[in-house]
Amino acid sequence: MGFFISFEGLDGSGCSTQAQLLERHFKLRKRSVLLTKEPTNNLIGGLIRGQLTHEWKSSMECLQLLFAADRAHHLEKEINPALKKNFVVISDRYKLSSIAYGSLEADQEWLKKINEKFMDPDLTILLKVSPETCIKRIKSRPSFELFEEREKLEKIWKVYESFVSENVVLVDGEKPIEEVHDKIVKIVNERMKGKEIETFL
Repeated sequence: MGFFISFEGLDGSGCSTQAQLLERHFKLRKRSVLLTKEPTNNLIGGLIRGQLTHEWKSSMECLQLLFAADRAHHLEKEINPALKKNFVVISDRYKLSSIAYGSLEADQEWLKKINEKFMDPDLTILLKVSPETCIKRIKSRPSFELFEEREKLEKIWKVYESFVSENVVLVDGEKPIEEVHDKIVKIVNERMKGKEIETFL
């Protein structure tokens, strides 16, 4: 089996940037790697993005069930096949995003329940960036998406922090991009040791 890494954090925290840099890190070292994301680019993921950008609207419960369906398909069609081929799989967001963001309007225990059967990553990198910094970064984007408001981001972060554990590692995302990347590489290599998976310093 390969090694499954997810990136989590507030919108604007740099998840996509750091996921791409980690993919590059492994590719340069000739390691089989899959970079993927949630919501996915399949049909269900498109429905999710449509609600996040206000193209259509449904209940929060409906949205979270769509996230769960998208995740089930993601695991079946992309993540698990790649892991079986001994790939390093890097996902830009995974189930903690559903729980942290969804808890604004849906019951957190229900969110945990509908996601409990999905495998946990071997390692989750949780990027810590203040809501103020995230909003400054987001303002450079063409349009805001759902949830990107200060008070909401503060509440979402509190939920994220509650999941910090041995396999959910907090990384300061306000440092320079390459410094954050170097820290992540160090953590990843340390965690991959002893798992019969090649590591790269």
